[in-house]
Amino acid sequence: MSGALASCGQKLADGMAALGLDPAPALLARLLAFGELLLKWNRVYNLTAIREPGEVVTHHLLDALSALPWLDRPRVLADAGSGAGLPGIAFALVRPGMAVYSVEAVGKKASFQQQAKIELKLDNFRVVHRRIEAVRPAELPDGGAEAVVSRAFSSLADFVRLAGHLAREGGALYAMKGAYPADEIAALPAGWRIEDARPLAVPGLAAERHLLRIRRA
Repeated sequence: MSGALASCGQKLADGMAALGLDPAPALLARLLAFGELLLKWNRVYNLTAIREPGEVVTHHLLDALSALPWLDRPRVLADAGSGAGLPGIAFALVRPGMAVYSVEAVGKKASFQQQAKIELKLDNFRVVHRRIEAVRPAELPDGGAEAVVSRAFSSLADFVRLAGHLAREGGALYAMKGAYPADEIAALPAGWRIEDARPLAVPGLAAERHLLRIRRA
């Protein structure tokens, strides 16, 4: 492929393999195409502080995908406060059988995601341009999501308060965090518990990452 990310294909392929994901050539091309779209729109709409192509691969694509192997393959997933479509678009590309509902309140970010959906032909991806607390569980298949994910969205308490209603019975909330958030865990509201807290290793990124799985107590 041509473009700013043309030289980053091997980095992405190696990183996906390290995460246990299959770096099939067609999938790599679509992930890189998403990265190109992000760089293109970012020049005008300031969607993210990341502007260097190699960092789009490490800090966005691989960082988002690092959580995917630990999500128990949900059939329906909601991405809360998804920003520029991460991790939701990356998840939808890698797991075409998973229905991804990306909830974003900021218009320019929701518009970017809608354009990415069209250009990448993401039939399993839906953009919901609304605040997460305004989305009703009935708007999702089977009355809620099996997994509700956030990446740098809010504190754990706010995540549970604003998005917890979208987790269907038996479902879970997954919070992607940097350093282990001990203070936030201590402040979780009654009725919720941390079921699992897992360190994540993001290929090419020397930074702490954790994935927390939260369920109703």
